[in-house]
Amino acid sequence: MQEIIKTNERLPFMRFRGIMGIISIILVVASIASLSVNKLNFGLDFTGGTLLEVGFEKPADLSRVRSALDNKGFGDAVVQNYGTQEDILIRLEPREGVKAEQLGTDILDSLRAEFEQTVEMRRIEFVGPNVGDEFIEQGGLAMLTALICILLYIAMRFEWRLAVGAVAALAHDVILTLGLFSILQLEFDLTVMAALLAVIGYSINDTVVVCDRIRETFRKFAKLTPIQTVNRALTDTLSRTLVTSLTTILVLLTLFFLGGPLIHGFATALLFGVVIGTYSSIYIASTVALAFGVSRDDLMPTEVEKEGADQDPLP
Repeated sequence: MQEIIKTNERLPFMRFRGIMGIISIILVVASIASLSVNKLNFGLDFTGGTLLEVGFEKPADLSRVRSALDNKGFGDAVVQNYGTQEDILIRLEPREGVKAEQLGTDILDSLRAEFEQTVEMRRIEFVGPNVGDEFIEQGGLAMLTALICILLYIAMRFEWRLAVGAVAALAHDVILTLGLFSILQLEFDLTVMAALLAVIGYSINDTVVVCDRIRETFRKFAKLTPIQTVNRALTDTLSRTLVTSLTTILVLLTLFFLGGPLIHGFATALLFGVVIGTYSSIYIASTVALAFGVSRDDLMPTEVEKEGADQDPLP
């Protein structure tokens, strides 16, 4: 593969590992704190309730929409624009004994009475609370299963110091991605859950490539210090990392800006995950391995003594 960055010298990535480590610790602590306090803004897939998409003839005044719904007993309604100023989403909590169709009719009547323009119902969806709880359970199990399988693979593939670094990078990426959605209170639905699983796969793939090159570099260059070895390995994989990340980001940017609101959360999670996954592969996995004292002796293949090798040759 043609190199994007050609240099005879190795880039000093590990010179900044202390600063990057502090930044990562701060971000992880902030993410965990936000997840504990703010939690995730679960979408209709998880919470249950009724989701209505309403189209106006002219740009809709969200404050007037909320006021009109509040006057009709829908004070718990969450109202937001959906793509354009003429389209809005209305999310209602589950109501016992009331059908979604009836809710849709009541909402339309309230808005038509408030606004002197055409108001149309574009879409209406209903998810029961039991189904939402089931989605949360199944999504959590899917993520846990993926993490366990990856941990088993990493444990068998690498020496334990590199394995710990790879696992730390993976946990770092998952926590920060969840923290982003918690801090910004972005809607967390099934598409975002799917994106998070994709982030796990992308992150571990990038980390495995880096760890493989670190292991090969340790075995190939005996006179380099551990830091010099890691710097050389990261520099050698830099072109591959940039090509993979940039091409993926270009596709995700297209989805983010042109894909529409339905996959906006999906594209947001993947965009952030790709960026943070590339960062963690360079700094988190390598820094943790160095902190545990990885060395050339740890990564050299075990020599198998051949039968009869200790016997004297025949005269």
